[in-house]
Order: sequence, then C-alpha cells, then structure tokens
Amino acid sequence: MGKSRLIFRKNKNKMINFIKPLIKKIMDNDVTGMAAQLAYFFLLSIFPLLIFIVTLLPYTPLAQEDVFNVIKDYAPQETMTMIQKTLTEVLESRNGGLLSIGVIGTLWSASNGMNALMKSINRAYDVEEKRSFIVARGLAILLTLAMIFVFILALLLPVFGKQLGIFIFSNFGQSEMFLSIWGIMRWVLSPLILFIVFLGIYYLAPSMKIKCMTAVPGAIFASVGWIIVSLGFSYYVTNFGNYTSTYGSIGGIIILMLWFYISAIIIMVGGEINSLMGERKGNCEL
Repeated sequence: MGKSRLIFRKNKNKMINFIKPLIKKIMDNDVTGMAAQLAYFFLLSIFPLLIFIVTLLPYTPLAQEDVFNVIKDYAPQETMTMIQKTLTEVLESRNGGLLSIGVIGTLWSASNGMNALMKSINRAYDVEEKRSFIVARGLAILLTLAMIFVFILALLLPVFGKQLGIFIFSNFGQSEMFLSIWGIMRWVLSPLILFIVFLGIYYLAPSMKIKCMTAVPGAIFASVGWIIVSLGFSYYVTNFGNYTSTYGSIGGIIILMLWFYISAIIIMVGGEINSLMGERKGNCEL
C-alpha cells in the first residue's frame, strides 16, 4: 500500500512538473492569440481545400456526399449546412478541368492554412523560419496535398476495406466474425488517420530537425483532443447554443470560426507539448 502511494506521488509530481512549464509556454507564446490568427487562415482555406477535393472526386469512386458525411460527424449542423450550400453554389459556377489555372490557384489558397500552421509550430519551438519562401511554401502545399490524399484514403478504406475483408474471411467461413471486428475497427480508423496527419505535420512543419518520436505525444493529444472537443462543441451548439436565432444568417460563420478557433488551440497545444518534451530529452536540433 505504501509503495503504491509512493508511485502515485512520484507520478503526480512528474505531471505537475510538466504541466506548470507547459502552461508557462502556452502563455508566453500567446497560444490563444495565435489560434485566432490560425482560425482566420483556416476559414480562408476551408472552401478552396474542399473545392480541390471535390474536383478530384470524379477520378475516384467517391461522391460529394461521402466528403460531407465525414465533416458532418464532427462539425455542428448549422456549419455543415452552410459549408454544403456554399460549396454547391461555388461548384455550379466553376468551369474547367482538374489541371486548370483556377484549380492550381485553389490549391495555393488551400495551403494558406497549412502555411500559418507551420509558422505557429515554429513559434512553439521558439525558432525563426530559416527555409526560403519557395521551400516553405512548397512544403505547405505538399503537406496540404498529403492531407488531401490521407483524407481520400480515409474515405476509401471503409468501403474497400470492408469488401476486401469480407472476401478474405468468407473463404474461411468467418465473414460474420469479420463484420463484428470491422464494427470496432471503424471507430479506431478515424483517430488513427488523424494521428498520422498530425504526426506528419508536427514532424515536418518546424524549421529545425527533430526526432520523429518527439512528435508522437503532441499528435496523440491533438488527435484525441480534437475529436472530443469537436464532438462536444457540436453537441453544445445543437442542443444549447442557438446562434442562428441570435445572429441570423451569419450564425453558421460564427460557429465555424469558433470551431476553428478551438481546433487551432488544440493543435498548437500539441506543438507546445512536443516542444517541451523535445527540450527535456534533447531531441531538438537547431
């Protein structure tokens, strides 16, 4: 009993010794202020990003509804309605193919959010951007494309993964067992995809060399934290926060900005966690 208490106290002291400097870093780096800037850039990027994804859909077996269904799982209903309506209006007025200059410009605009995120993560590590404008912007575009690829893969996996699993397990007469396993795997898949995205961002975004394992704690925090906060915020808005009655037609925009603001705080805190753990373990190299 005494040994258990000693271990508990040790772990508690470790936690306190980590949380205190983390809060100090969050305050010193003005995470809430930077999150407001990030929310603004996320707002500028969301529609170009969705337009680019939807433009790619004819080259895949997916439909627009598949994209909207993923967003609907996390976004508040009023925001989802506004995104769907705006995107439909924009797409109806667009002409041209995938490789048109308009779509290339759309991809450039979509990378604004990633570019701002890279700057905020550099701030978490207290480093200046040492890469040239072309290299930094190119990396932002590549990370945006990688995120789009992972997003489309996340949409394809549930469909083709299930079909492939049923085909393989049916040869052993265990298709029913696979369906039970798949029911559990579906809930694991989204957090896993999010974790991979955040891990890539936290590893590649800083203008310094870091070890991949140093990016893991922040990626776990951001993945789990973002899902919990998004679902909680969506529940609150749906059941308690009647923004449409208060603000009218701009209620959807206000909800979207609040969602982006909360998401930006979660992502930036993940970067601060990685930075602090990297400093303590000596895994960061300027």
